[in-house]
Amino acid sequence: MTTAMTYMSGRLRVIQGDITALEVDAIVNAANHSLMGGGGVDGAIHRAAGPELKTACQTLRQEQWPDGLPDGEVALTPGFGLPARYVIHTVGPVYAKTIDKSALLAGCYRNSLTLAREQGLHTIAFPAISTGVYGYPFDQACEVVLGVMAEHLPHSELTVTLCFFGRQDLEAFRNVASRLGYQRDRDQGI
Repeated sequence: MTTAMTYMSGRLRVIQGDITALEVDAIVNAANHSLMGGGGVDGAIHRAAGPELKTACQTLRQEQWPDGLPDGEVALTPGFGLPARYVIHTVGPVYAKTIDKSALLAGCYRNSLTLAREQGLHTIAFPAISTGVYGYPFDQACEVVLGVMAEHLPHSELTVTLCFFGRQDLEAFRNVASRLGYQRDRDQGI
């Protein structure tokens, strides 16, 4: 059994699981600049959505982002074969010790939330963005995510799920949230 932790008056739910299986209005894809799929969560989303997603992404590239989707920006496609109605694609920054890229990472979350609200969505799920092959330290990324959620959720009707693939990420998030003073509302078995 996996534990779902909730924060911010139940508006932020944190789980371990497969983001491609979630029944939400939109899932966020930690995409690459090309929008053509790749490894990790990006590849998993493309495989689960089916070939129509790649076709939709090709259209986005031709019509809106000919040079590729920039870091922190967002693009919307249908979910096709996913339980989610939509996929919001965003490109996280590649971590660099000498350059602060927290604003770009925050932009991934902030712009996804803004797009979801503009589309009239009520539920959205995020993976961990930039913490895999892009090398962003997980603890630092969690601090950015919590800051964006604290800024946006009190003024929104959205319910957000942070969906971590591994149990260690779920526990690390719990530790960072606790260290920063975020209190859990409750834990639920799912």
